[in-house]
Amino acid sequence: MTSRRTVSNEKDLLEKDDSDDRSPSALEKSNITPAVPAAVIIKLLGFTAAMVGGPIGVYFLTVDTIFRGNSTWAGATAAITANLVLVAYVIVAMKEDQSDKLAAEESTKKKR
Repeated sequence: MTSRRTVSNEKDLLEKDDSDDRSPSALEKSNITPAVPAAVIIKLLGFTAAMVGGPIGVYFLTVDTIFRGNSTWAGATAAITANLVLVAYVIVAMKEDQSDKLAAEESTKKKR
């Protein structure tokens, strides 16, 4: 049988961990901020609730009150409501993207 012997000038795994030859970035505190801002998550949750609750609520509100039991028209109204929520989400997302671009352009102008 052969065994591996450690050469005295080599460091084993534990000694390598204790060394102080770390890079400067390893000594800095890590950035633990979330990748997505909280405002974006709140908007997404709001539109998710609107996408679930809006069409269902509109259906049950209109099936007996406005359309007097006609579920076809109430379903169509619920589908229109879902599409309106979707269009509103796309518009908000596009405006948010434009505001991010404008903020980035202003910060590059200030650096010059």
